[in-house]
Amino acid sequence: MPGGRAGPGAVTVRPQAMNAELTADERTRILAKTARFNPPPATLPDGRRDLVGLDRGELAAELVALGEKPFRAKQLWHWIYHQGVTDFARMNSIAAPLRARLAESFVIGRPEVATEQTSQDETRKWLFRFRDGQPVETVYIPDPELDRGAVCLSTQVGCTLSCRFCHTGTQNLVRNLGAAEILGQFMAARDSYGEWPSPSDDKPRLLSTIVVMGMGEPLYNYENTAKALRIIMDHEGIGLSRRRITLSTSGVVPLMDRCGTELGVNLAVSLHAVTDELRDEIVPLNRKYPIAELLAACRRYPGASNARRITFEYVMLRGVNDTEAEARELVRLLDGLPAKVNLIPFNPWPGAPYRTSTHEQTAKFAAILNAAGYSSPIRRPRGRDILAACGQLKTDAERPRAADQKAAL
Repeated sequence: MPGGRAGPGAVTVRPQAMNAELTADERTRILAKTARFNPPPATLPDGRRDLVGLDRGELAAELVALGEKPFRAKQLWHWIYHQGVTDFARMNSIAAPLRARLAESFVIGRPEVATEQTSQDETRKWLFRFRDGQPVETVYIPDPELDRGAVCLSTQVGCTLSCRFCHTGTQNLVRNLGAAEILGQFMAARDSYGEWPSPSDDKPRLLSTIVVMGMGEPLYNYENTAKALRIIMDHEGIGLSRRRITLSTSGVVPLMDRCGTELGVNLAVSLHAVTDELRDEIVPLNRKYPIAELLAACRRYPGASNARRITFEYVMLRGVNDTEAEARELVRLLDGLPAKVNLIPFNPWPGAPYRTSTHEQTAKFAAILNAAGYSSPIRRPRGRDILAACGQLKTDAERPRAADQKAAL
């Protein structure tokens, strides 16, 4: 296994590096390949349509098709996304005959809760199943001191990236999640904690933030992820501010710009190495978008500032990426970039080929970053006893893949 030791010129732009002119073509190629893993239609066997996941325009169009005025969409939006109601009969601002017609044509769905586990540290993990039987895992991580916490959402069944330290990466990509399925994870988590209607801005939220860091690479399911997040951010519904949403990517460079421009959510980058040699091995996506290109995209990310720093995630692997030399190289790479570095102790899983860095070595690594002015908290592992910690999520879903599907997007 390459040691990944840093040195002068360790990160360079490769001869075939993508430039700005190629970004649009590459983005189009990614989105076209993504379509091969589209989710099934959001329609029940009896023909009823799930309203969760529809944006305002789509919701209005469904009502017009039913012979109703478009303004009814605003009423439905309030009941579905602000009140969290799943039963049309409870929508008392809508006339009873229309409620009956809505129930004949539509549902307000939630994923099935196959299992729900709560860790000794109060972390909660759900295994959700969707209408086609496919499962994903979702985690709520409460703040240990305050009445708030983060919901970690998944965007794909399985994953295509095969990062070597990640349990999810040992599972094949089965399919993308639809906007309703991504959004439904958060809504079901709220059901579990009874946090409806949506709290107003001046009231505390228990489910206060979202981290799109669960199963899958969200930028390889960009359209569905973006649609779900726009609905979550709508101020007349769930109303969660973009500043309370963080999207994590392993570095799908062509879509990072689009994410920043269209969504403006916080950005987290799974870095985990400071040389292309090592990152090629442990984060194979680096072979397409090496570190220099990834960091250039980070520097372009709209809104990045000292107030809204980009977070770099760095899993500490003993004897692999945790030397003081690598910490100093990381400082060099991040020079001038508004950033913080989350140092994540490796969370073991059955058959994992790595060990967690020692506390002493992690502390030395953090001290170098802190001395250079980069906040580098050492993340406290949460939910390890129920395999809910970072890099531990995995389901038993598998799908046979043809040879031409084995290549990463």
